[in-house]
Amino acid sequence: MKKAGIAILIIGLLLTIFTTFNYFTREKVVDLGEIEISANKKHRVAWSPLLGLGVMAVGGVVLLMASKK
Repeated sequence: MKKAGIAILIIGLLLTIFTTFNYFTREKVVDLGEIEISANKKHRVAWSPLLGLGVMAVGGVVLLMASKK
């Protein structure tokens, strides 16, 4: 249980530090018979740093509960 609490704390810390990430998908722009033109489309995923703080709080509670047993 202590390992799970520590892992949740680390995940929360990473969510607080890194609040966004980008990924790319290929999108077909033009399709004229045998000629196809595609482009990379950028997608951005963002969240609030408060989410990371909440996850760290849950990890702290799990860690405290594990140490009381």
